[in-house]
Amino acid sequence: MKMTFSALLALAEFASQSPVYAEDLQFRLVNDSSSALVGFNVSPTSSQFWEENLLAGDHIAPGYEAGITIADGLTTCTYDIRGSFADDSEAEDLGLDLCELGEYTFID
Repeated sequence: MKMTFSALLALAEFASQSPVYAEDLQFRLVNDSSSALVGFNVSPTSSQFWEENLLAGDHIAPGYEAGITIADGLTTCTYDIRGSFADDSEAEDLGLDLCELGEYTFID
């Protein structure tokens, strides 16, 4: 009995120390604004800097949507986002749980 209990303790300790593997985060980005979305930056909420533009020279026209993949190797779901538009306006939203939302919509 003592040996079984010790084995279970060792197994529990090993399981608690297993690494957590990151998965790509996918969600839908919708542009319901009146201007083309020309830049889209996403950064973990813990970061002080914006990551690269995920649209990278592309755009999302008003009334259209696109699938976005964040492949940053992190295990977080909480991000800050920033959209830049063709009319030189910008919009930011902070502390979003993108895993739970599954979709984000820019509106005027």
